[in-house]
Amino acid sequence: MSLADAHLRAATLIEALPFMQTFRGRTFVIKYGGSAMESDEAVERLLRDVVFLEAVGVNPVLVHGGGKAISARMREAGLAARFVNGLRVTDEDSVRIVEDVLDREVNPRLVSAIGEFGGRARGFSGRDVLRAEKLPPVENEKGAAEDIGFVGRVTGVETAGLESVLHEERVPVVSPVARGADGHTLNVNADEAAAAIAGALRADKLIFLSDVPGIMRDRDDPSSLIATVRIDQVDGLIRQKVLEGGMIPKVQGAVAALRKGVGKTHMIDGRLPHALLLEIFTNEGVGTEIVA
Repeated sequence: MSLADAHLRAATLIEALPFMQTFRGRTFVIKYGGSAMESDEAVERLLRDVVFLEAVGVNPVLVHGGGKAISARMREAGLAARFVNGLRVTDEDSVRIVEDVLDREVNPRLVSAIGEFGGRARGFSGRDVLRAEKLPPVENEKGAAEDIGFVGRVTGVETAGLESVLHEERVPVVSPVARGADGHTLNVNADEAAAAIAGALRADKLIFLSDVPGIMRDRDDPSSLIATVRIDQVDGLIRQKVLEGGMIPKVQGAVAALRKGVGKTHMIDGRLPHALLLEIFTNEGVGTEIVA
């Protein structure tokens, strides 16, 4: 390594120093999912970033998805994955697969990897953290009301277990399933789960990592990325169709979290190497921040 390279690395650390000092002891809820989870290399980078956060005194909470792994397992079982208005139709056979894949495959793998990279983590089934109510029938493509099965809306968060693990300086890793009032497992939207957890913990940051760079006025033009959005601008962006599809529940979850006391929310591209650290510890950032 040349002296110039060494100076550049030192300058990067000095740029990050005030952020490290500010965020020491603060809680960040990080939601990770979508195609950003497909590459082993991308998952490793993200988990190393999470371990780095823990090492510099931040309290990260990781909420993960797993939709593509669930769909693959359902195909193996001869079950077709169906969606109505973006919601996975989850019958009794499907909900068992959802719970098995998230709690016994994806979650333990992430916890184990964090340990391999020098961190400490504990996995949580969302059933031990999230309470939910079953969604009523939703309108399908034919305009008829359809029961989509064991799919829920988060109604409460039990934070005691998460807070205990954070106090032990370990990373809670939470799956997006919940317990209904009747004890049944309900499949819940991972973005909604992360937003609810962030609000309940009064986290300083809620960070969504997915497969888009953030909020863009033109999805085909990376230079149209909007660096900062205020919550009073969100409805206008939906009307203008800047926000569409799966971005809407993400942003609505961000707004709900901000209104519950979360300091700031971020939407960044989980495929970008070390996007998490670049967004948090550099002056420019790499995604969109949503503020109150």
